[in-house]
Order: sequence, then C-alpha cells, then structure tokens
Amino acid sequence: MLKLDKRDLEILSVLAKEGRLSKADLAKRINLSPSPCWKRLERLEKAGIIEGYAAKISLKNLAPHVTVFVTIELEHHRTEYFQKFEHVIRDCEEVVSCWAIGGGLDYLMQIVTRDIDAYQRFIDGLLDRELSVVRYFTYVVTKPVKQTATPPLEHLLTGLMGTEHSEENAEKE
Repeated sequence: MLKLDKRDLEILSVLAKEGRLSKADLAKRINLSPSPCWKRLERLEKAGIIEGYAAKISLKNLAPHVTVFVTIELEHHRTEYFQKFEHVIRDCEEVVSCWAIGGGLDYLMQIVTRDIDAYQRFIDGLLDRELSVVRYFTYVVTKPVKQTATPPLEHLLTGLMGTEHSEENAEKE
C-alpha cells in the first residue's frame, strides 16, 4: 500500500472535486511547486489510487430518465453462477453501478433508463437469460438528496496518516 502524506491527501481532495483543474493550478492550490506536485500526481496514478478523470454529467439537464436501484438474489450460490451474472452485468449499459453485497441479498445495482417501461424491459431481458435470479426488488429514485463522487478521504485515512512522518508531525517536533 502506498504511504500517503498530507500533500497527497490535498491533491486527492482537490482532484476529487475539480478533476479538470490544470496541473499548474493544482500545484498552486496545494501550495507546492509544479514539479514536485506533478511527481506526486504521477505516483498516485501509477499506484492506481487515481483511476481516471471524468466529467460529471447532469442527466436532468440532458434527457428524461429514471434511476432505479435493484437488489438481486440468486437461487444458486456457487461461483459459476456469480461469475455468469457478473459477466452479463458488465456488458449492460443501463447498469451504471453494481456491487456484490452480503446480508441475505447478493447484488445491488444502480440502473439508469429512459423510463419505467425501459427499465422493465431490461429486467425482463435479464430474467430471460437464465442467470439464476430468484428474486429482485426495485427501488425507484424519486429525487436525489445527495450525490458525490468525493469519498471522505480525511476520515478514511485518519488512522493511517497518524503513523506517517508528515510535515505536520515534523513541525510539532
């Protein structure tokens, strides 16, 4: 696991909110000269911590749509059934996110389609593929309350950062 310090966390926090920021502007924002900032950025990319950059698209301003969350339970709990289901789902454009979950159900999917009829056609097609789906529950989103692609980095790294020799610790010594 790559060791991160306060500067790395600042880079990740800024980019998570403003991925289109130029490298020079990023360096200014975190109060670091461009060359060391770029080296850190490259290190984070190579380590796979930064997976890519993307635009956040406002679907409500683009086209009518419906977002649906679906929980799926498979009848057979053997590796080949999970693999077959996951292989099919990876190729479905309507499925924007899918997670394998514990707690009685097997998968949670986020689906975006034009309307409820398109969603039902998608589900009917999924059921026709003999993927061992025994039950599914549909949850239609009526309004978004909070959407963010920015994980709570400082909260997640609190324990990890405490063991690092960071600039903050150096100033206290």
